[in-house]
Formats: sequence, structure tokens, C-alpha cells
Amino acid sequence: MKYYLRLLRPKDWAKNLFLIVPSFFAGQFFVPSRFPHLLEGFIAFCCFASAIYIINDYRDIEEDRNHPVKCNRPLASGMVKKPLAILICISLLIIGCLLGWLADSHRLFLFVLALYFIINLLYSFGLKNIAILDILLLSAGFVLRVKGGAYISGVDASEWLIIMTFLLSLFMSIAKRRDDLLLKDSTGTDMRKSMRGYNLDFLNTMLGLSSAIIIVAYINYTVSPATVSKLGTDRLYYSSLFVIAGLMRYLQITFVLKKSGSPTEILYKDFFIQITLALWILSIYAILYLRDITIFAK
Repeated sequence: MKYYLRLLRPKDWAKNLFLIVPSFFAGQFFVPSRFPHLLEGFIAFCCFASAIYIINDYRDIEEDRNHPVKCNRPLASGMVKKPLAILICISLLIIGCLLGWLADSHRLFLFVLALYFIINLLYSFGLKNIAILDILLLSAGFVLRVKGGAYISGVDASEWLIIMTFLLSLFMSIAKRRDDLLLKDSTGTDMRKSMRGYNLDFLNTMLGLSSAIIIVAYINYTVSPATVSKLGTDRLYYSSLFVIAGLMRYLQITFVLKKSGSPTEILYKDFFIQITLALWILSIYAILYLRDITIFAK
């Protein structure tokens, strides 16, 4: 069973937690009536994401067999047969559609799921081979998660929230491509066709540029009049300390430790990142939900 579980890539389901971002930043995350719909939406996105992973692995079987790590994937290694993988993929899409239908009465979330599937299908069938476009499409997937979460929760996803989500996912995608490039240099094998459009200087420049823009965008979001008016506090900028610390650690992992291969692996294994993320969440929770009894209150 472990091979079938690995086929679904449950470790990557953490990316779907971006669905809760809109309600959390709106100060309405703990409204009990929203929990069932958020759970339905989360599982629906997990089903669609796993279906896409299966399609992508099916398409890349031969390429994955030449990869030092991806050769151990269930389809590339032959531990899961192709017909069964297709059946699992179809079943996941059906379950995801049903849950997406239940999650949002206006069916806008179902539209987001469909758009997510189409974009990723196009990505798997060739667009991933186009440099720059590949990382832009990956980043668009995170934006769709945030939009989907906003539809489920009945809150607005501000333009700043969309921008920051896109920039953060773009930053992590660039770091991942840099790791692929280092792997290519050490093995002499192109792990992705799009890697022909990247080099180390370009990716290093893009990492530095994107990290700086993320910090500026986040600080602007926390102090913007619209945010202060909507959330009823001008203290959200305190949390920018942890955003800066987290980005600095990620850059350290990328440039010094050279281990930026998988963002989810970093999240699961790096203690510094985990503590920084926890403190960031706690700071926002205290500012938005405990404002009357904390030092963050006016």
C-alpha cells in the first residue's frame, strides 16, 4: 500500500493549506460554520492535486527513470501498474468534483478547481518545458488555492494577498529550479527540458529580486489604509519580522546548504523554518484575534 500512497504524494498536500489564508487574514477563521466547507475544499484540492501528480508521473515515466531521486517514484519504478494508476486518477477527480460541489453553494470553487486542473494539465502536456512559463504556472496554482479558499469562506482575497501568494510561490519555484540546475551540473543530465532556459546567474538574480519584492509587498500590505480599515488594527506590521527571518533562512538553505529541492521537504524537516512559521502564525493570531488582551492592542 505504501507505493499507492506515495503515488498520491500526501506530503505535498500541505500546499493546499493556502485555502485557509483568506479567512485567517480576514479574522474569521474560527467561525464554526465555515470549518466543514473548508475541510471539503481542502480534500477536494488534495484529490485534484494527486490526480495531476499521477498524470504528470505517467507522462514522465521515462525521464524519471534517469533521475537519481524520481526513479523511485511508484510508476517509474514499476511498483504501480499504469492501468491502475489511471483508475485511481479518475476516481480522485470524481471525488474532488463532488466535494467541490458541496463546499461552495455558488459553485465558484468548482470553477477554480476546473481552472486549476486545466492549467496543470497543460503544464504536464508541454508547458512545463518552457522556461519562465513553467514557474509562472506553478505559482498560479497557489493563487487559485487562495481564491478558492476565499470563495468557500465568503471573504474577499485582497489584491495584496494575491500578490504576496504569487510572489512567495514564485520565489520557492525559482529556488527549486536552482536546485535542479545544480543537480544537472553534478550529474550531466537535464532533469527538465526547461532547464535549458536557466543558468545560475539568472536564477540567483531572480531569487534576490523576488525575496526583496516579497518583503516590500508584505510590509505595504500590513500598513496599507485598506488593511488597517478592514482588520481594525495597524499592528500587523509586527509579523513582518518573521517573514524576513523565514526568507533569510530559505536563502541560507538555497545558497549555503544547497538543499532547496523541495519546499514541502524543507517545511517538514527544517526546525528554523518551522519555528519561524509558527511564530508568524501566532503573531497574526494575537494581533487579529486577541487584540484586546495583548500588547498589540492600542
